[in-house]
Amino acid sequence: MALPAYDLYDVRSMLSDEERAVQEAVARFTDERVLPIIGDCFDQGRFPKELVPEIASLGLLGSSLPEEYGCAGLNAVSYGLICQELERGDSGLRSFVSVQSSLCMYPIYAYGSEEQRRQWLPRMAAGEVIGCFGLTEPHGGSDPANMKTHAKKDGGDWVINGSKMWITNGNLADIAIVWAQTDEGIQGFIVEKGTPGFTAQEIKHKMSLRASVTSSLFFDNVRVPDSARLPNVKGLKGPLGCLTQARYGITWGPVGAAIACLDEALNYSKERILFGRPVAATQSAQIKLADMARRITLAQLLVLQLGRLKDAGTMQPQQVSLAKWNNCRMAIDIARECRDLLGGAGITTEHAAIRHALNLESVITYEGTETVHQLVIGRELTGINAF
Repeated sequence: MALPAYDLYDVRSMLSDEERAVQEAVARFTDERVLPIIGDCFDQGRFPKELVPEIASLGLLGSSLPEEYGCAGLNAVSYGLICQELERGDSGLRSFVSVQSSLCMYPIYAYGSEEQRRQWLPRMAAGEVIGCFGLTEPHGGSDPANMKTHAKKDGGDWVINGSKMWITNGNLADIAIVWAQTDEGIQGFIVEKGTPGFTAQEIKHKMSLRASVTSSLFFDNVRVPDSARLPNVKGLKGPLGCLTQARYGITWGPVGAAIACLDEALNYSKERILFGRPVAATQSAQIKLADMARRITLAQLLVLQLGRLKDAGTMQPQQVSLAKWNNCRMAIDIARECRDLLGGAGITTEHAAIRHALNLESVITYEGTETVHQLVIGRELTGINAF
């Protein structure tokens, strides 16, 4: 019996019925609604906002949060599978869901008041309110402790000044989760669109994540009430906890991008005839394709175990770093190799490989660069901080 080309170790058999149903539903959505338009969206530099109501109706926004807030209450493995299938379509779409779910809804749930949860989470799950996450700053994203944005207490209000950079969903967002230095350490604030002094400016001329909105945020004496502050966390623990949630989803997403590239290269190499035979009939092509399947299989097993650890409540941030490092590197290398197998055709966005390769340049960089995650593992092994 032939093995499934993109699941050589039958990882699917290790999933529960609910997890398989989630994967199938999102795979259908990606095949039917995303793939027919995403190449054009990338070319046009346009986020397919028209898909947001369908994404919400499938329960993909805040999918791991409790049902009492209008969310799906799914487990971590199901969320991972959502990320995998969405990124099989495009990293930009998975980024949108990651930011909404892990970087905006999660901090409101984990660090917010009950009033904030009731006010925002149901509407965010329904796609009626879009969020963005304001942490990274222009002078350097890998050193959040050196944050320049600050919030000063003024009576019952807070006044925020500063700027944020490379913010996914920035110009789409109705609210921003903004992290700022205060006299009591770093704190988070929910800043609504239209608040005086708060502006977003979309970043243009991108060659990566073109089907995603990326922005700079500016805060010029932005006044918010204390009720907009996330009351249940202070210090770097808050934003870093959000990043761990988002990085977890990112460990799964590139598996989908790699599968999309392998699928395309495999089919193309069977059809393309060179020197009287299909490219797939050559030893060099088969070795490349086999090596891609090997790396995808290892990545699938890695994230499944990571998801089981997360569902058991024992997942450690270092384990997330290892998986993000491995799987992003795996996917970007496969995308580039698939582009090569496609020959000249591989440089056009009529094929997926170049689009995924370009997108993965961002994915391997954001939420901690490859070097940062390598140093996290190095510190874990040696006990010495080399940052």
